[in-house]
Amino acid sequence: MLRNDKRLIERAEQVVPGGVYGHMSTYLMPDGVPQYYTKSKGTYLWDADGNKYFDCLSAYGPNLLGYGNAQVQDAIRNQLEHCDTMSGPSPLMVDLAEAMVDMIDHANWAMFCKNGTDATSIATTIARAKTGRSKIVVGRGIYHGCLPWSTPSMEGVQPADRMNLIYFDVTDMDSFTDAVRQAGDDLAGVIVTPYRHEVFGDQHFFPQEMAQLIRKSCDEKEAVLILDEVRTGFRLSVGSAWSEHGVQPDISCWGKMLGNGQPISAVLGTDEVKQAASSIYVTGSFWFSAVPMAAAIETLRQVREGSYFKQIMAYGRRLRAGLEDRARAFGFELSQTGPVTMPQILFREDPDFRIAYRFCQLLAQNGVLFSPYHNMFMNAGMTDEAIDGVLETSEKVFAELKDTRGNIPAIPDRVTEKLNKRKPLLGLGQKQKLA
Repeated sequence: MLRNDKRLIERAEQVVPGGVYGHMSTYLMPDGVPQYYTKSKGTYLWDADGNKYFDCLSAYGPNLLGYGNAQVQDAIRNQLEHCDTMSGPSPLMVDLAEAMVDMIDHANWAMFCKNGTDATSIATTIARAKTGRSKIVVGRGIYHGCLPWSTPSMEGVQPADRMNLIYFDVTDMDSFTDAVRQAGDDLAGVIVTPYRHEVFGDQHFFPQEMAQLIRKSCDEKEAVLILDEVRTGFRLSVGSAWSEHGVQPDISCWGKMLGNGQPISAVLGTDEVKQAASSIYVTGSFWFSAVPMAAAIETLRQVREGSYFKQIMAYGRRLRAGLEDRARAFGFELSQTGPVTMPQILFREDPDFRIAYRFCQLLAQNGVLFSPYHNMFMNAGMTDEAIDGVLETSEKVFAELKDTRGNIPAIPDRVTEKLNKRKPLLGLGQKQKLA
C-alpha cells in the first residue's frame, strides 16, 4: 500500500499545479507506481512508504555512476565547505571547461547551464547568431526540451513560436533534403539527437549515410550542425556519439549525467562558432554554482579513468538477453530497441500498450521500476546480482501475464487522452499505436 504517497499526492494537488509536473510526474505511468521517494543508493530507491525498488529509470538519466557515488559525494561535501553560489564563478568553471574540451573531439570551448532545455536553446541561438539566419531544421517528434519551440505539448504554444522550424522524418533522407531545400538561404542550423529515442515507440539509429548527409548539407549551406547529447551523453560512448560515423558537430549539448545527479548541463563547440557564442546574452543565477561543477569534474574523472562504460554495457546486455529468454518462455515477444545502455522495452502485438502497462505495474508491485513508454538508463551502481534479481522478478510477472492475458485491463483513460493530443508532435501518427 502507498498510503503516504497517496497523501502526499493529495496535498501536492492543492498547492502545486498538476501535483507534479513534467517528466517526473507519474501521470502517464501505471497506477500504483509511487510518485515520491525519500532515499536513494546505488541503483535503488525507497518510496515515502518505505518500499525499496530497483530503479531502471536512473532519474531519467542523471544517475550514471550510481546514486550517492562515494567519490562524487566527497567532491560535493568538500566544495560546500568553501563556496557554492557567489557573485561570480569559482575557478572550477575553468577546470571543468578544460576537462570537457580535453575529452570531446570537436570541442574547443564550453558554456554551462542547468538543464537540457537551456543547452539546446543556447545552441540554436548561437547558430542564428553565427549565420544571421532564422530557420532551424528539426527531426519530427524529436524531443529537445520544454520551451515553446520544443515542447511536446501545444498548450500555451503559439504558431509564431515555431514559425522558423522546419521538420523532417529522421529515417528518411529525402525528407531531410526537402527540409533543407525549404529553408533555402535562411538555414541557420540543424539540430538532431544521435539516434531517435522518443516515447511510445521503438528507438531508431541514424544510418551512417544520414549522419553524413546532415554534415555535408550543413557544410554546403554554411549552417551549424547541433548534436543534442543531453540524453545520450557518456552512455553511447566516452566521447561524441557520431564519431563512429566520422561526423563531428559544430555544437553539442550535454546534461543529465554530467554531475551524476547534480544540476548542471553544458554546451560545447568548435572555434568556428566561438565568436558567435561570445556574442549572445544568456545567463542564470545558479549557472555558475561551484558544487555542481565539482560533482561534474569528479564524474568526468571516473568516466575517463574508470570502467563504468564496460559495466553499463555488460548490465544492459545481461538484462536484454535475460528478458528476451523469459518473455519467449511464456509466449511473449518483446521489442527491445536502442542501445543496451538505454533500453526501450515494449511488446510486439500490443498496439494499445496494455501488456506493457500491466507488465510495468506488476514489476513495481514487486519492487522494480520500469517504464512502459520511455527509454530507461543503465547505471554503474547496478550489479550482476541486482540484474539477476530483476530477471527473477520478471519471470514471476511474465507468468502472471500469461495466466491473465485475456483479461489485461486497458491503459488508463488519462494516458490515452493525453497522448492523442500529442500524437502528431510525437511522430505517432503514422504508426497509429493509440486509437
